[in-house]
Order: sequence, then structure tokens, then C-alpha cells
Amino acid sequence: MDRPTMDRTTMDRTTPDRPTMDKRHPIRIVIADDHPIFRDGLRRLLESEADMKVVGEACDGNEAVKLAREIKPDILLLDLAMPHHTGLEALRDLNTSGDGAAAVRIILLTAAVEKKQMVEALQLGARGVVLKDSATQLLLKSIHAVMAGEYWVGRDSVSNLVQYLRNLMQSTNEESKQKKFGLTPRELEIVAAVVAGYANREIAQYFKISEDTVKHHLSNVFDKLGVSTRLELALFAVNQGLPLKTIV
Repeated sequence: MDRPTMDRTTMDRTTPDRPTMDKRHPIRIVIADDHPIFRDGLRRLLESEADMKVVGEACDGNEAVKLAREIKPDILLLDLAMPHHTGLEALRDLNTSGDGAAAVRIILLTAAVEKKQMVEALQLGARGVVLKDSATQLLLKSIHAVMAGEYWVGRDSVSNLVQYLRNLMQSTNEESKQKKFGLTPRELEIVAAVVAGYANREIAQYFKISEDTVKHHLSNVFDKLGVSTRLELALFAVNQGLPLKTIV
């Protein structure tokens, strides 16, 4: 007796319902991290998934940019803190690239991130931000969410990025207003006077202190804020939203 044959319709009905594109068209991923052990563990994790394939590894930001431009992967997992070229710098380079690398979906991996950095990363084109201590499934979910056109921040997918950024920036501004960066009340007054354009002699007269005392306060302020000129100090105060009183 002839052996029964299956036509394509029968085969389609009896084949388990799972994506047939996984092995033929896996998600192509480049890993950029300066820790070899972390890269190796992450590669093993990703390649244990049927629909993912690691196509390149980079140990610093410059190499990450080069690989992204050459390979043009679907996903670039980019460490935020890397030598020579930070994750944000690499992200900025790729976002302004005119060679197609801007189409690479970038997910930042980081041990810790400030809200301001998160806002900047998303504004520069990152599609996701994932903490390194997150559960394995969260990373895999973030990759699938980003591939589906969504954004991923922390533990959740984000469909409305504009609203998310608006809320995040509002929260960041409110927190920064409470930050004094270790400045004393008198040092904040001195900063306010500098922002208002007062010279050292005028500041001394205004607060009825000596000019040497003003210089001493400014030296402390420069050290605490990591600035070296009055202009840098004024820009820092404005950008960080320091709680300054109006000097008239």
C-alpha cells in the first residue's frame, strides 16, 4: 500500500502553533559592555533563546558604534558606563549617524541610572533602559517589546513615550529643586548673587562681609559643585534648579 502523503494544508494544521521565523530570522543582537564575564554570561543567555542571535560584541563605546554601523543589528545592548566613550556618547553618535545605524534599536544596560540620564537617553533615541540586576525574563521582555515598536523603562513597557518623558522631567525638576549639593545657606546666597551678576566686592557689601570671606565661600562652592568659573557656576545653578533666593 502506498504510504499516505500530507499536502501543505494538512501539514499546516498539524504543525505546533509557534513562530516559524525564529530560526530563519532571529533577532540580531550586539552586546557592548566592558566586562568580559558579563558579556559572556549575557551571550549564553540570549543564545539559549530560539529567536535571538548574538552577532557581535564590543568592549567600549567606540567599538560599539563601529559594530552598529558595520553590522546594523536589530538590537544593541549598550552599557551606560564604559571607558573611552560612554553609553550616552555612543548613543549620541548613532542617533546623528547618516549611515543607517540610527535605525538600530538601542537598549541601555546599567547598574544604576539617574532620572536625568534616563531622560537624556530616551531623548537621544534609546528604546529602552534596563537595570543589570533585573530578572532574566525582564531583559527578554524588554527586547521583544522594543522589537514590537514599544519602549521599555525599568520594569515596564511604555507605549506613550512623550507622556512618560513629560512626567519624568517634571519629577526630575521637582527633585532637583530640593537638591542643595551640600551647599550651606550662606553659600546658596553667594551663588544667587553670582547668578544675578554681582562682583565679589558687591557681594561683600550686600551681605556685609569681607571680600576675602566671599572668595572663601566661592572656593568652597566651586569644590562642591565641580565648577571652575563663575559662568560655569551660573549655568550649573540654572540647569540644576538650585533653590536660590532673588537678589535685588
